Amino acid sequence: MSFKLKGAFLGAAVLAALPVTVWAQQVGYPGGAAYPFGSPASEADIRAWDKDVRPDGAGLPAGSGTYKQGEQIYGEQCASCHGLKLEGIRDPNLPQGGAPALVGGRGTLNTTHFKQTVESYWPYATTLFDYITRAMPYTAPGSLKPDEVYALVAYILAEGHVIKPTEVMDAKSLPKVRMPNRDGFYIDNRPYPVKRYD
Repeated sequence: MSFKLKGAFLGAAVLAALPVTVWAQQVGYPGGAAYPFGSPASEADIRAWDKDVRPDGAGLPAGSGTYKQGEQIYGEQCASCHGLKLEGIRDPNLPQGGAPALVGGRGTLNTTHFKQTVESYWPYATTLFDYITRAMPYTAPGSLKPDEVYALVAYILAEGHVIKPTEVMDAKSLPKVRMPNRDGFYIDNRPYPVKRYD
């Protein structure tokens, strides 16, 4: 009998508190003036991650890199996950189970055995610079200097037969690279802002 009463009392207390919880969520009550952890991001913190590169090259930093430089950096920083020949590796002992291939697959996207790589899928070469800068290497994202990233881009694009190994990649040459699948995407021409669903 007492168990039923305790259970009923607990249920009544939860139901009584529910409207207050819903109200707090609706008005955006954060639970106090400040959260008891963390610290505000400094300008330097923000600058360290505010590095977006657009298809036209806007946002590319100063610097340059060559195939030969990229080959060495790739061997040291990338090959353990992406493979010695950029073929990709599947290994449960690696972070994320390995990493995808970076080259090959050209002309396979409209087949049942498609292979998405930088060479076969990505429409803009500048995206490669942006992605490497932000996310690679997996164990230390954001640690590569612009010259190192340009060199890796030169190496990967040359290995995919998108550019010649003699071409130097920098803020002027990289946006001019025409990727094999540049025309394989549709423009998103929906009206902006998109009408709100009511």
